[in-house]
Amino acid sequence: MSIVQTQTTSFKKELYLGTHDLTVDVLKVALYDANADLNANTTVYTTDHEITGTGYSAGGKVLTGVTVSSSGYTAYVDFANVEWNPGTFTARCALIYNASKGNKSIAVLDFGSDKTSVNTFTIVMPVNDANSALIRSSN
Repeated sequence: MSIVQTQTTSFKKELYLGTHDLTVDVLKVALYDANADLNANTTVYTTDHEITGTGYSAGGKVLTGVTVSSSGYTAYVDFANVEWNPGTFTARCALIYNASKGNKSIAVLDFGSDKTSVNTFTIVMPVNDANSALIRSSN
């Protein structure tokens, strides 16, 4: 299996086709175990190796606070942190996907190792700027 943090290739193509409106569509994030196969080739949300546990529901959570900005030659997207409370489970990675557009994939998040929670599980989004935002595009 392969977990690679990336924007998915299908998402990049679909941006040029006008498929996604990240500030209007319902975007979600789902959590997966270490055996997941999520990388640039992932095209849609899958339940294969999605985690289970107290406080987690299949399909994950809706992302909120979505903003699209730009600086210089870079466009970037920001999301509010995501929290499962209570959250008693272990996750290795996550998939951001567009629930409004047939669950099309957007990006894979690699946590670097298994992350275990016994109370609250939080994905802290990086700083919202052209150099650090999770999803960004430049020339």
